[in-house]
Order: sequence, then structure tokens, then C-alpha cells
Amino acid sequence: MTSAPIVVHRPSLLGGRRVTVHSSGRDEILGTAYSDHDLVVFLEGAGVADPEAALDDPQWVEWRGGPAHEFSAA
Repeated sequence: MTSAPIVVHRPSLLGGRRVTVHSSGRDEILGTAYSDHDLVVFLEGAGVADPEAALDDPQWVEWRGGPAHEFSAA
């Protein structure tokens, strides 16, 4: 695998970050996260065994277009 299966995209103009998972050769939108808690809920739903630890694991989560753990408007 060349990139993490979970991508947290850049913050939107209104706040929050879109979250996608790459599975079975395609990307699926999990939703928009407004906090680490939202992201953990999405990861749990995607079947990640330890979602809180995965947040800072680049093999699981790739943070794009802004610092990790920041969800405020761009």
C-alpha cells in the first residue's frame, strides 16, 4: 500500500474535514468530522480496531491540507 487507507481532507470553508476510506479499489466518503471524536466514530464504523491510536499512525490516517487534529474553517 502506498498511502494510508483513511484520508482526512483539508478543512472546508465552513469548518470540518471530509473523511474518506480507500477500500476495494475505490474511495468512500465516511462523512465530515468536526473533532477528533467524530473521526474516532468514523474509524470505529470502518472497522478500525483501535481508532484513537490510529489517528496519529500514518499507516492508517493521512492528514491532507492542514495540521492534524485541526478542524476549524480554512
